[in-house]
Amino acid sequence: MFPFLFFKLIYLLIFIFGLVVGSFLNCVIYRLNSGQSFLKGKSFCPYCHHLLSWQDLIPIFSFLILKGRCRYCHQKISWQYPLVEISTAFLFLLISLKFFTIVNFISIGILLILASFLVVIFVYDLKHYIIPDKIIYSAIVLAFLYQLFRIWNLEFVSNLGFRIWDFLTLINPLISAILAAGFFFMIVLVSRGKWMGMGDVKLAFFMGLFLGWPKILVALFLAFFIGASIGLILIALGKKTLKSEIPFGPFLVTGTFLAVFFGEKIIDFYLNLFLLK
Repeated sequence: MFPFLFFKLIYLLIFIFGLVVGSFLNCVIYRLNSGQSFLKGKSFCPYCHHLLSWQDLIPIFSFLILKGRCRYCHQKISWQYPLVEISTAFLFLLISLKFFTIVNFISIGILLILASFLVVIFVYDLKHYIIPDKIIYSAIVLAFLYQLFRIWNLEFVSNLGFRIWDFLTLINPLISAILAAGFFFMIVLVSRGKWMGMGDVKLAFFMGLFLGWPKILVALFLAFFIGASIGLILIALGKKTLKSEIPFGPFLVTGTFLAVFFGEKIIDFYLNLFLLK
């Protein structure tokens, strides 16, 4: 009974921690665009620039209590803020539930940071049609570190056990990264940047490095499928035209998360389907 309650408490704390991190990510998204540092300076209303007190910064609850409006100027607060907070919290919880008994704590920490980077990329690209270099380059470095920790399982810390064949395992994610980025780079060249941007190339490189083969294939397939489906729906509703620009980063991020949580099941489903035929 006690272990069960203990783990429930741990996951509750992880969820709350995700809410707090989500609140911080909203600050990062706003200040990346304004050019301000998100590591210092107090939070303020983006409309009246009044400094916010602690009552205004409670994730989810402040938005609900204030009925989605600034306490001082009464301007509407974007739904982005509670949605990012709750999404980050659920992502943190899902990552902890899936990987708690599989990888070490340092790897889980890296996964949580990577999830945070992807949330920022999703929202920032959706709003501003660009993927920030600061975020994607940091994500690529962390993805490489994650692969190292996953392969060695901290052996290099305990006994300095550097083994040549450990490095061979990195070939899979590295080749996946190069192929995914190369595929997107060819699209950029053919379309002269009209269909894809270099930010998508960098994001594809990260995805390949993080997911490896064959999960990268699942992520890209889902990204294109979801992107095409939503694009057709928007065109049918008259919200977009065939010439309209639609950011692809959010779909790549969505495909990445789906591949992380359901990649094995999707691959097994297609393999079983193919074998049955």
